[in-house]
Amino acid sequence: MSIDPRSHTPVYVQLADLLRDQIESGELPPGARIGSEARLSQEYGIGRDAVRMAISVLRSEGLVTSSRGHPTQVRPRPERRLVEVPSGCTISTRMPNSNERRQMDMDEGVPVLEVRYPDGKKQTFPGDEVELISP
Repeated sequence: MSIDPRSHTPVYVQLADLLRDQIESGELPPGARIGSEARLSQEYGIGRDAVRMAISVLRSEGLVTSSRGHPTQVRPRPERRLVEVPSGCTISTRMPNSNERRQMDMDEGVPVLEVRYPDGKKQTFPGDEVELISP
């Protein structure tokens, strides 16, 4: 797949789609480096701003991790643990606030699952680490 600068789809969206396809197909496995902004810019013939925006899209989707001074990598899929939720609970999903993200050591783009028990108690779980089951 190549990037078409004449397309109505912005080039950063095209690059994000291309990289997402490579991640989902396993061509870029967990832990693999995506490549530097300079390399991706040269390889696909697009500006570094477009590369930055594409990586930002993938980070917001929880597919990659990046931080200053470290290469962008495909985010490993965490092991899931089962959490039993009794009947009568309500479960909702939302994006975490910055404090929750720090407390649970979560990457950007990962939602939380909020479980409200009939007695009013509330528990919050990282959405990519738990699987909720009902007895």
